[in-house]
Amino acid sequence: MRMKKICIFFILLFSIFSTAIQSQTLEDAKSWYLEGRFAESLPVFQTEYRNNPGNASINQWLGVSLYETGRISEAEKYLQFAAEKKIPEAYIYLGELYTKMYRFEEAEAEFAKYQRANRRNEEALSRLTTRREYAAKLQRLVNRTEDIQIIDSLVLPKSNFLLAYNLGKSSGSLLSLSDFFKTLQPSDKSLYMNGKQDKIFYSRSDDNSGIDLFTMDKLIDAFGNEKKLPQTINGEGDQAYPFVMSDGLTIYFASTGHESLGGYDLFVTRYNLSTDSYLAPNQLNMPFNSPFNDYLMVVDEEKGLGWFASDRFQSADSVCVYTFIPNPQVILLESDQPHINNRARITSIAETWKPGTDYVTLRETAKQKTDFRQEEKSDFLFVINDSTDYHTLSDFRSNNARSIFSQALGLEEQLQRLTDDLTAKRELYANGNNNESLRTSILGTEQETDILFGEIQRLRREARNEELRARK
Repeated sequence: MRMKKICIFFILLFSIFSTAIQSQTLEDAKSWYLEGRFAESLPVFQTEYRNNPGNASINQWLGVSLYETGRISEAEKYLQFAAEKKIPEAYIYLGELYTKMYRFEEAEAEFAKYQRANRRNEEALSRLTTRREYAAKLQRLVNRTEDIQIIDSLVLPKSNFLLAYNLGKSSGSLLSLSDFFKTLQPSDKSLYMNGKQDKIFYSRSDDNSGIDLFTMDKLIDAFGNEKKLPQTINGEGDQAYPFVMSDGLTIYFASTGHESLGGYDLFVTRYNLSTDSYLAPNQLNMPFNSPFNDYLMVVDEEKGLGWFASDRFQSADSVCVYTFIPNPQVILLESDQPHINNRARITSIAETWKPGTDYVTLRETAKQKTDFRQEEKSDFLFVINDSTDYHTLSDFRSNNARSIFSQALGLEEQLQRLTDDLTAKRELYANGNNNESLRTSILGTEQETDILFGEIQRLRREARNEELRARK
């Protein structure tokens, strides 16, 4: 009986939510679309598409909204449909999408269609020139893809992606910036402390130049003597996610400047003792970099392993951390174009492997905690069976189960934020701010929380089943 009541409740809730969505008209969504408010327009276009999947304009608006909110792979089929119906704007978006997927010939075919459709529109042609120049730059970098062996990958919430990095003692340690500086708001930015634990490197906002890199030294029992790193590093754009090699001279960092491909790119520079300055930073090759955000490159010489993070083709709150074997020197791939494109995108980890290498042992080495760390605290409680509970991600034996459960953790954080937002809205409504817009927003948020809760429970079940199979 109780389950029947719950089902009736959710059916009624969905009905209310559907009514609320319908109150947001197609005209509202089109207005938001033109203003660049794609996250707001997206659910309305999704509803309209279900009612009218053959409408070319709706396919176009939906495809662009998905693309602009980072859901690139999902956007392709809608943009293709709109392009087939000869909507010019679909051509350039589809060209951009193919560019980011390293499908350059297909991208140029769409750009050519856009050029023909806008041959007398100087503004459109100028926009096209910019897109073509970017595609050409990207293709040059793809052709310089390094031949690296990636041994593992782990998808984690951005808020705790540092869990994937397990450094040896001599390589130092990584901390969340807000864990070290207690007055800061929580963020995914990181701080690096050297192996001697007497020097830190970190990023913070500078009133004049955005986010820059700084360093401090240990002074008796506290850190101080803050210094901003020189302009050769802190140039245009934001700089963050520093890591310093054990030589104390080589710095990896992420930057949105230095002619990055878009978002954060990975760079390396080295302190020059003879000139008492840092060399001009070098942009790392692919697959370390991409048109998406790539950051926190770490090379652990003690373990012979490296890690870097990327949000390429990930959901908004997730990041994938790749574990790889560093090469002593840069080795570029020499192969056919499709193979190089796939390696640049990291479409398959196994495709990077070499015969005779024990990747199972390397994975275990990458996961091992080192003795300089404090005993790992309990991050969560996850019941596997009647006799086994997990408390940290390192407890998982199955990589797939660990990745699935990490997604559940990320959704739980989203759910908590939505719940807090919902509480605040309900308080406003109860205090007399009971306008129709707020009521609609409350109903929409309630539906989102229910959907998220269901997805979290599904992921937890899937992770448990995967882990139980691995334990057998």
